[in-house]
Amino acid sequence: MDARADHHKYNPYRVFSRAQWAKLRDDTPMTLAADEIAQLRSMHDRLDLQEVGDIYLPLSRLLSIYVAATQQLYYAQRRFLGIADRKMPYIIGVAGSVAVGKSTTARVLQALLTRWSPRPKVDLITTDGFLYPNAVLEQQGLMQKKGFPESYDLPRLLSFLSDIKAGRRRVQAPVYSHLTYDIVPKSYVTVDRPDILIVEGVNVLQTGKLPRHGKAVPVVSDFFDFSVYIDAEEPVLREWYVKRFLALRDTAFLDPRSYFHRYAPLSDEEATATALAIWERTNLANLEENILPTRPRATLILKKGPDHVVETVALRRL
Repeated sequence: MDARADHHKYNPYRVFSRAQWAKLRDDTPMTLAADEIAQLRSMHDRLDLQEVGDIYLPLSRLLSIYVAATQQLYYAQRRFLGIADRKMPYIIGVAGSVAVGKSTTARVLQALLTRWSPRPKVDLITTDGFLYPNAVLEQQGLMQKKGFPESYDLPRLLSFLSDIKAGRRRVQAPVYSHLTYDIVPKSYVTVDRPDILIVEGVNVLQTGKLPRHGKAVPVVSDFFDFSVYIDAEEPVLREWYVKRFLALRDTAFLDPRSYFHRYAPLSDEEATATALAIWERTNLANLEENILPTRPRATLILKKGPDHVVETVALRRL
C-alpha cells in the first residue's frame, strides 16, 4: 500500500452530525430564556431554545475547556519567565459571509459566556467599525469593494487588538452605523480589559502575503485563541441576502437618513434584481476571493442548511 494515500485522506477536522454534537452538551445548563434568545436573533436568522441547546451549549462547554487550558498555560509560562502576572483576554473570532448569521452567533456566544461562573466580562466588537470612512473609500475607488480586505484600516485594527491582548485599559474602537452605512465621526466603544473578547467580521481570518525578508507581518487572526466560521452554500446565502434586502426595504430603508433610502420605493421585482446585482458584484466576489478561502483556518466550522439550522459541526483536531 502506498503510504501517501492515507496522508492525502487526512482531514484536519473531526466532523459531527447535529445529533452527535448535541450530545456533547452533557449537563451544561440552559441559561437563556426564550425571550432573551428572540432578542439575540438577527433578521431572518433562526435561533430558538432547540438551536441554543443543540449547538451553542456544547460550544460553550468546549470553550470553557479551551479558555481554562489557555489560562493555565499562560500562567505557567509567566512563572517560567519570572514575569509578574497581568490579565490576558481570551479572543474569539467569528467569520463568514454576509447574511450567514455571524452577528447572531456572536451575540448568543456573548450571552452564554457571560453566564459562566464566576461571571466573566465578555465584550463584543465587529470589524465594521474599522472600515475606512465612505469619503476615503470614494477617494480610493473602493466603495464597490466595501467589506473586501483593502477597505479596512488594518493598522488601526491591529493596533486595537494588540492593545487588548496586552491588557491595556480603556481601548477604543470606532463605531459604524448600518443606517448611514458609514463610520460615525468621533464616536467610540470602549473595551476595558475583558476576560473574553469576541471579534466578528467577514474577513477576520484573512492572511497576508509572506514577506521575503522574513520579518513578522501580523494579521488579525494572530490575536485569536479560537475562531468560528459560519458556513452555508452560496445559493442559500444568496437567497438569504435577497430576503434580508427585501425586508430592509420595508423597514430600515424607509428612514430618510438611510444610505439605502433610494431603494425603498422599489417594487418586489426591482428590489430583487437590485439585491441580486449587489450580491453578484460585491458580496459573491468577496466570498469567493477572500472569505471562503479562509474557512480552513477556523478552529470550528458551523455548517448551516437552507432553514438556517446548523446541520454539521467540524472541530479542528489538536
